[in-house]
Parts: sequence; structure tokens; C-alpha cells
Amino acid sequence: MTTAPISMSQLQKSYRGKRGKKVEALRDLSLTIVPGEVFGFLGPNGAGKSTTIKILMGLIRPSAGQAHIFGISSDDPAARRNVGFLPENPAFYDFLSAREYLSFVGKSFAMSSAAIRTESERVLKLLDLTVAASRPIRGYSKGMVQRLGIAQTLLHDPDLYILDEPMSGLDPIGRALVKDIILDLKRAGKTVFFSTHVTADAERVCDRIGVIIDGVFQQERVVSELLREGIDGYFCRVRGLAAETLHSFEGVTCGDGICELFVPRDGYDSFAAELLKSGGSFDLVEPRRRDVEEYFLDLVRSSGGASCA
Repeated sequence: MTTAPISMSQLQKSYRGKRGKKVEALRDLSLTIVPGEVFGFLGPNGAGKSTTIKILMGLIRPSAGQAHIFGISSDDPAARRNVGFLPENPAFYDFLSAREYLSFVGKSFAMSSAAIRTESERVLKLLDLTVAASRPIRGYSKGMVQRLGIAQTLLHDPDLYILDEPMSGLDPIGRALVKDIILDLKRAGKTVFFSTHVTADAERVCDRIGVIIDGVFQQERVVSELLREGIDGYFCRVRGLAAETLHSFEGVTCGDGICELFVPRDGYDSFAAELLKSGGSFDLVEPRRRDVEEYFLDLVRSSGGASCA
């Protein structure tokens, strides 16, 4: 039986906030991440995402419950040997260059000097940092620092990646690059657990998502199933639609022999069969569905949770 890359059982974390008020950052979080999947950990700001990740990485201890990485307790340093970790706001020794910092990281993971040189150049090129690699990090933009953070997670080729808001501070090109890297990791059989409150990122790359609100884990879903279930009908552009069919649909617009209309999901099969039988054809069929963003917002609203701004 394969050991789960991440398993959490009844995790709780509470602390004293302002004026001694007790804050429950996590309440009975139980979750298992399976090998080779990309899991998106969604929640509004302050929902408990970073607290969970800090527990997984041994940066803080839970008030109750357990967390394991590859079967090893998260408070054991050995648990982190096969993990690439990106914190929410990465900060480096800014007097170092990117190459010098990656050398430091590689030595921390007991990589050979030859492997450090080879892998450093690989990840610098992958993250488009080669030109700036010899400059001190203090001169980097926020996006460049974020990309260096991604680079150092890849350096030692771990089997598990734990990324806290990996697309934060990146421009559209950088965001697309990181999403492609995550998909490449998935194709290589790696496991990726990343937090975000940007649902479009999760929808593109995740196998599963889980939503946490105000420290309470709400539910998890398979993304493909969620999108399939969310289809309520189809926007169609068709040719040869019989005039007597028009009255059956609302909002039909026609011109130059082409009609555009919305067909409810439960009536699509019969509509398609009738159209094709009469000699008509489809130019376009586009599903209208509830996406991950709508699913997420519905959960936030129903829970009375914090704003997702």
C-alpha cells in the first residue's frame, strides 16, 4: 500500500489574539492527499490555509490532531527531505545572487556540487531567471522573487510540492508559466498541494479541490465531476433550424441562415437529433456551466464566512 504524501487527522490550532481573545484558526481538519494528484486548497484570506501549511512544514505545532508527510510526523525534520516548499511570502538572503542561493539550498539537501550546478541552471532557465542569476536578490522585483521561490522548490526534484499561494505577485506570463510547471510535475507523477483563493488557477490545474472557511474544512470535490455536474445547458450556433422549432426556445437570434440559441441540458439530445435529421448542422456548441468560482462563492455565502477579497 502506497503511503499518502500528506495526511491530516483532526488538526486543530488555536491561539490568543488581540486582548487575549481565543482564535480558532483550524478546527478538526482531516484530509488525505493521494500520490500523483494536484490538490487545490481554496479559501478566503484568513481561512486557515497558511496555518495548515505551516503545520505540515513543522513551522508551528497543532493544538490537537496529527499531520504526516509520507507517513512521518510533520514535526520530524526527516518529513521534509522529500518536499519542495514555497512559503506565502518568500524571503531570501538578499545579498546573495540567485545562483548562490540555489547552491545554499542544494547543499541543505545534500546534493553534489555537480548536481547543484546542473539543476540550478535548469531551474533558472525554466523560471526565466538566467539573465539575472548573478545579480543580488535585493534588486529583484516581487515577481522575480516569487519565481526564484518556485525554482528552489524544484531544485532537488522532490516527490511532493507544498506551495502557499504560488501565483502571488506574478504577472499573467508568470502565472501561466507556473501553472504549466505544475501540470508538468503532475505528468511526471509528482504530488502538488497548493493554496489559493484564485479559483481560475485551481480549475485549470487541479484534480481535486478542498474549501476551508473560517478554519473549518467544508468539503472536497473532483474538479472534472464538479464541472460536468455544473452544466445546465448549451449555447448553440446552428444552420438549417426549422422555423417551427424556433418557438420552443427563448432568446433565439437568426441571420444569414444561422441561428444562435440556448438549449437546456435535458433537452439537448432531442434537439440535436431533430436538427441533424432535418439536414441542419452545428457551427458551435458551448456548455454553460457553474464553474469552480461559483461553487466556491456559494460555499462562502452559505457558511457566512469571510469575504474572498
